[in-house]
Amino acid sequence: MRSFFFFPDFERCVMAGGIKIVAENRRARADYAIDETYEAGLVLTGTEVKALREGRANLKESYGDIINGEAWLVDCHISPYGHGNIHNHEPTRRRKLLLHKREIGRLIGRVNERGMTLVPMKMYFARGRAKVEIGVGKGKKFHDRREELKKRAANREIERALRERNR
Repeated sequence: MRSFFFFPDFERCVMAGGIKIVAENRRARADYAIDETYEAGLVLTGTEVKALREGRANLKESYGDIINGEAWLVDCHISPYGHGNIHNHEPTRRRKLLLHKREIGRLIGRVNERGMTLVPMKMYFARGRAKVEIGVGKGKKFHDRREELKKRAANREIERALRERNR
């Protein structure tokens, strides 16, 4: 049976051994056609971890890159820790992603394909460790997004009509 920890603020009510989402890039699925996703660990400093636990991260303009056979998270903004000292971290520094060698090799092959990119989807804590979900996808054109919106609206209309008919 799973137990729950309750904290004074509702936001931090997390299931034991569960996941606490720190930041999410909601535009990723709208702007990119994501094919695969990978879970990667992050190499962080102490003040970065403390700032993440406060939920002070932004993935909006960040992206993944492969440099010299290593995966990196570029332009991810983690705000400086409020109670830090002069040795606080730089907010937009490059952070190394921890992946298996096989996964990095697969990513290199996918990114070398035309138009494919690494997009950070969400940042979270899993069992006390900071993780990033990286998606491999191709950027959508404006007309692709418009088509998707039309399909969604049509499906909504169909569902509504079926509900009315079944009453």
